[in-house]
Amino acid sequence: MMDQKPVVIIGAGPAGLTAASELAARGVPVVILEKTDRVGGIARTDEYKGYRFDIGGHRFFTRVPWVMEFWKREMGDDFLRRPRQSHIYYRREFYTYPIKPFEALRKFGLKESVAVIASYLRAQVRRRPNEETFEDYIINHFGERLFNHFFKSYTEKVWGIPTSEIRAAWAAQRIKGMTIWGMLRSALFPSRNKFTSLIDQFYYPRLGPGQMWERVRDRVLASGRATFYFNATVIALTHADGVVQSVKFVTPRGDTHSIDCRAVISSAPLRELLHWFSPALPGATLAAANGLHYRDFLVVALIIDRVDMFPDNWIYIHDRDVRVGRIQNFKNWSPELVPDATKTCLGLEYFLFDTDRLWHMPDHELVNMAAQELVRIGLAKRREIIDGCVVRMPKAYPTYDRDYEQAMPTIREALAQFQNVYPVGRNGMHKYNNQDHAMYTAKLSVENLCDGAQHDIWDVNVERVYHEEVDTRQQTQ
Repeated sequence: MMDQKPVVIIGAGPAGLTAASELAARGVPVVILEKTDRVGGIARTDEYKGYRFDIGGHRFFTRVPWVMEFWKREMGDDFLRRPRQSHIYYRREFYTYPIKPFEALRKFGLKESVAVIASYLRAQVRRRPNEETFEDYIINHFGERLFNHFFKSYTEKVWGIPTSEIRAAWAAQRIKGMTIWGMLRSALFPSRNKFTSLIDQFYYPRLGPGQMWERVRDRVLASGRATFYFNATVIALTHADGVVQSVKFVTPRGDTHSIDCRAVISSAPLRELLHWFSPALPGATLAAANGLHYRDFLVVALIIDRVDMFPDNWIYIHDRDVRVGRIQNFKNWSPELVPDATKTCLGLEYFLFDTDRLWHMPDHELVNMAAQELVRIGLAKRREIIDGCVVRMPKAYPTYDRDYEQAMPTIREALAQFQNVYPVGRNGMHKYNNQDHAMYTAKLSVENLCDGAQHDIWDVNVERVYHEEVDTRQQTQ
């Protein structure tokens, strides 16, 4: 039923490896091209002197049964069930996250609490008629005062643009169903009210998310149907009559290879994919591609000479006095990420552009800066910080700005002209998906390719309620 030309998979992150796994299981030959020297993408696990850490914390939770079965099959007893706990650091105070209304109002004080409530009521009377931006959406649902306290500064740290330029689609996806009155009802009547909250437990691989994807890699290789090329740079997708016929790439030694292919499944940044087509796509399509922007990510892992630091998995840093946006406590994800039980490893996360000064700072300067910020927040003494390292991840987050909103219709129309090209995953579709959604887009693409299914991949995580939310009367998975 199938010819023996391989399916070329661009990217060995969760989406790419899921596609490889599904195809190999069907006996379809695959060639995986990965631009780095390891698998996992942003869900990989890095290591420094035996200390393992994420590129951002990766919780494993899903409402898609197939994904959960996939994870459990791969990890078995190494799939740990972990409690979730996190706080917000703002104006030298720590607030429980998700926000507990009475705790927040107590810390605000009477005068500011009255102002917060008045601001919310005012927003309900004078609602912004068109929820076009993140700012519109949050003010309509929480009031301007709470928006300024708990949404504005952190969101602008993450995305590097004003909240008035971030599209409402992102807010609706991530915060859908959560309201101030719902939080109050939940606080007052926790056993009687149906209220959208966040999961309080999640799964996590014993040695970090990279352990999951290393196992998938090994299983795909063992099938005998897969060939991996690491540090491979794609340079062209040659096509004719709406069909990509071959993929050209360059190896680290400078050798150019061309692979005739049956199809292409790509989790590479969508902007790059559109520029690889040869002959080139129309100018309007390439201009739209150039309208897609990305936020880059940098983590400074600090080793602290202390057994315990704080009970949270992570802390959101809303204060503008420091550049760090989030702090991960990897020991609380899995004790085995830290080889010395007398030490702690924290990941200080910085959201930036690769044109920013911080991106180009020497590693030792970044380690020193992160140590100073940790001390300024009050989480450690300088003498306790004994070592550290830096990892940079370009194009970690696709940006939901005005250019994106205008570009996507043109891009989707252009891609629809090709019969055998399947963009998948977060960067591949320029959608802020979690890894279970990325995996699911890959699975459905394989079904479209091999089974003649007609799944609309772009609808994954559009019509669903954001899956981290749960009914508090239900047990989490």
